[in-house]
Amino acid sequence: MGFLSILLAVAMTFGVCFFALSRTTAQTSRLVVVIDAGHGGIDGGVVGIETGTKESDINLSLSRILQTAFEDAGFYVIQTRPTEAGLYGAATSGYKRRDMQRRAEVINESSPALVISVHQNFFSLRSRRGAQVFFRDSSDPSRLLASHIQSELNDMPECVKRTEALKGDYYVLNCSDYPSVIVECGFLSNAEDEKLLVTEAYQTKIAAAILKGALSFLTTETS
Repeated sequence: MGFLSILLAVAMTFGVCFFALSRTTAQTSRLVVVIDAGHGGIDGGVVGIETGTKESDINLSLSRILQTAFEDAGFYVIQTRPTEAGLYGAATSGYKRRDMQRRAEVINESSPALVISVHQNFFSLRSRRGAQVFFRDSSDPSRLLASHIQSELNDMPECVKRTEALKGDYYVLNCSDYPSVIVECGFLSNAEDEKLLVTEAYQTKIAAAILKGALSFLTTETS
């Protein structure tokens, strides 16, 4: 299905008219989405309690699936971290700050319609599980985007407890004024979540829910 067909189908689904393409690449006239695979390189993030899988590896795998989903829907996707490497250059003092600054540069150079940062959660209470979306409190578009994505994640059969999107004070949410969210896809401190998150099948389900929420946001934003 082509891009315009996708947009028309989504508009009919949500009962709204779609908007003129505003944030697009000059070369392709497609809406730009930035996908940010959290961590990378020497910063592996949290680690699964059962398999020892690094968060950074799951983030990258899921981000690549998410890129394919958005591209199949007609979007132009830019990845902040397209490989296993970090974005900090040399692994010297201050690497984390340099890594985050580079992510901010990619976002602001891209002028995206929205930004999705992919992460995995961890908590001392191992029974805690489920996907959680965060947004910047001062950004109404980000709040709306987070709400739509959280709703779709809550509707997944694997969801054991519905939750609301939460405000968060994180660099990737604060570094631009573009609608931006962090999607914590599950808890690697929970064995059930980890068992799902390391599989391509579940990552594909998560990606589909994120895409659906993003499309719902984009139609609602201009209705």
